[in-house]
Amino acid sequence: MSRRARYSSNEAAKAVVVIADLTALILGLWILFSLLDANRANDLVNFVHTVAGWLAGWSHDLFTMDTAWVRTVLNYGLPAVVYLCIGHMLAARIRRA
Repeated sequence: MSRRARYSSNEAAKAVVVIADLTALILGLWILFSLLDANRANDLVNFVHTVAGWLAGWSHDLFTMDTAWVRTVLNYGLPAVVYLCIGHMLAARIRRA
């Protein structure tokens, strides 16, 4: 493999890792904001809630616990872990290619 091709695959792998980490960070921020009862009228909190809701759309109400904080942690934490695992596995595969 040429040096140029190896460099571009490493850059692509880095991009995938950054995107996966950012998605997990946003979901983690929402979990933190929710647990700390952040002001939802705040622009940052509202933005994080909107983006986290979109990112975790496939897992909404996957778990229906009675306790709200457990439900939030599970319904937003699972997608964060899934995005991290898939992103890092995909990046490793890109690096090997």
